[in-house]
Amino acid sequence: MRLPRPRGRSLVPFTLPALGLYALLTLYPLVKTVPLSLTDSTGGPSANDVGLANYRKLLDSDDVRTALVHTVVYTVVVVVAQTALGVAIAAGLRRWGTYGKALGVVLLTPALLSPVMASFIWSSLYQGEGLVNTAMDGLGLGSLKHVWLGDPTTALYAIAVVNIWMFAGFSAAIFAAGFRSIPEELLEAARLDGASRWTQFRRIEWPLLAPALTVSVTLSLTGCLRVLELPLVMTNGGPANSSRTLGLLIYQQLFSEGSVGYGTAVSVLLLVLVIVAATAVNTLLRRREGRI
Repeated sequence: MRLPRPRGRSLVPFTLPALGLYALLTLYPLVKTVPLSLTDSTGGPSANDVGLANYRKLLDSDDVRTALVHTVVYTVVVVVAQTALGVAIAAGLRRWGTYGKALGVVLLTPALLSPVMASFIWSSLYQGEGLVNTAMDGLGLGSLKHVWLGDPTTALYAIAVVNIWMFAGFSAAIFAAGFRSIPEELLEAARLDGASRWTQFRRIEWPLLAPALTVSVTLSLTGCLRVLELPLVMTNGGPANSSRTLGLLIYQQLFSEGSVGYGTAVSVLLLVLVIVAATAVNTLLRRREGRI
């Protein structure tokens, strides 16, 4: 016996609690953000309107420009490396059959860790006599030993490595799903024509991975632009502000400096950056899908 399909109106009451929470926790703070950024609020009950003064201040701020550069560099490094590793891991796991599926589950484990926990783990690994430098000695690369989080030239990249470590497995899972959607008949025909594995990947698999690429890059991009916990816990933006991102700058302005109005203005800048970057990248990648 076929059960009657529920009508649309009968489902509305079940969505109201979720919609209410979303409106309260997301939409309401978002609506209040812009008016708050036009004040000199310090978090107290009263604040004065200052117009666009906070925005003029952030446009003239060296701290904002530096944090913006760090955020962009961090994002580019992580997105490129994470995407490349994700594709490579997924391609390798595909050829390992059942063992590859089991290993894929293991590789997702770092993504289940909280960023704070991952920060503490890697901070200990990066210490002077931590596992990273010890491994350098063991591999005969003692000359490359370094104070990774204490050097302004390496701190940001050392944090980026943690992000890549955490989410490369997540990207691999996305690309693995993309590989599974590729018809095996196409690859079999290519093999019969004498195509090498590299040719198969370049000519068939990589173009057909376009939807997975769009999803992976978009998620990685938006996450990296908003990064906060890793630089906060591992370096607090140091040394010499060399690893301070926009997300961390906002946190410091809001909770350390007490400049709520100004910090909110910087958060509006970050929101616009995320929306513009995500929309642009997603549009370009969707167009690439259409061409393929």
